[in-house]
Amino acid sequence: MIISSIELREIRLPLIHFFETSFGRTTERRIILARVTDADGAEGWGECTAGEGPFYSEEWTETAWATLKDFLVPMVVGREVETAAGANDLMKKVRGHRMAKAAIETACWDLESKRAGVPLWRHLGGTREEIPCGVSIGIQDSPDVLLEKIEKELTAGYQRIKIKIKPGWDIDVVRRVRERYPEILFSVDANSAYTLADAALFKALDEFNLMMIEQPLAHDDMFDHAELQKQLKTALCLDESVRSAEDARHAIDIEACRIINVKLGRVGGHAEAKRVESVCRSAAVPVWCGGMLESGIGRAHNIAMATLAGFTLPGDVSASQRYWKEDIIEPPVTVSGRGTIAAPSNPGIGFEVNRSRVDSVTMKCERISG
Repeated sequence: MIISSIELREIRLPLIHFFETSFGRTTERRIILARVTDADGAEGWGECTAGEGPFYSEEWTETAWATLKDFLVPMVVGREVETAAGANDLMKKVRGHRMAKAAIETACWDLESKRAGVPLWRHLGGTREEIPCGVSIGIQDSPDVLLEKIEKELTAGYQRIKIKIKPGWDIDVVRRVRERYPEILFSVDANSAYTLADAALFKALDEFNLMMIEQPLAHDDMFDHAELQKQLKTALCLDESVRSAEDARHAIDIEACRIINVKLGRVGGHAEAKRVESVCRSAAVPVWCGGMLESGIGRAHNIAMATLAGFTLPGDVSASQRYWKEDIIEPPVTVSGRGTIAAPSNPGIGFEVNRSRVDSVTMKCERISG
């Protein structure tokens, strides 16, 4: 397929409720969308999952826009893309910037699957017609508020509860949750807020029968994680540290974790996510789909990815209504009372982009043609 144009949009979506991690509090998302159009006029949509500041990773909205506009889009527009899986080959001169690249690469997958007339999840090789869902709950104003939110999500049917932790909001909060809910699938995510000097804290968390402890140590570390994993019964899960299939293989080889979180933006798109999943599945290491407060477009891509066979644990893909008063896709993503999302049957990402809604929240837009 020949890419005739790429349209970039920055949209702004206010969250229904703030989302707080060890990095800080988010109340509004600035999201870059990419609409890729081929010579026949068919289109595909992708989303850049970079945050509003360079905290989760080096990428953030401002740098992603400039990188896309000035470098990545010109490398792709007017060029022939033999397959969506090879889209990143056109952008390989640019080092890193995986989230920006993923916006274009995932849009190419959406376009290619629409051209083929098949749902994206089937085009990727997915094997599940529905995916299990959990929720990620940010740091709250008090433990009581947190418990209220957990009760609400469990009532909605979600299969796994994950809470964010940071120094001062960790073991006592975990104890409160476990005392109230002794049987639920329960995990914590530290987003790199601790060091190996905090090993005693994580040993103490062993008593709470956690499903996993996600990325407790430095965002670019594997070796200290391997040392910490030796000391724990609870499985460690790597997130920020794994940016490629090679990273996943290294982490598994040195036993830095027993679970891996896969995020499309972090690894650079569907092709690399498939490689990570394959490496992990071959090593019998379970993976799951992490979330980045995506709009419906990014959420639809996550649903497709999470149908791959290795995604055996409930991910962070949850309903649109948890985040937005009105999403930018139709229909919005919904979760069954059993805590599952059905894989869509329509071609591509399986949802229609609500163009009037997108227009209403667009802050800037640029279209580059070949």
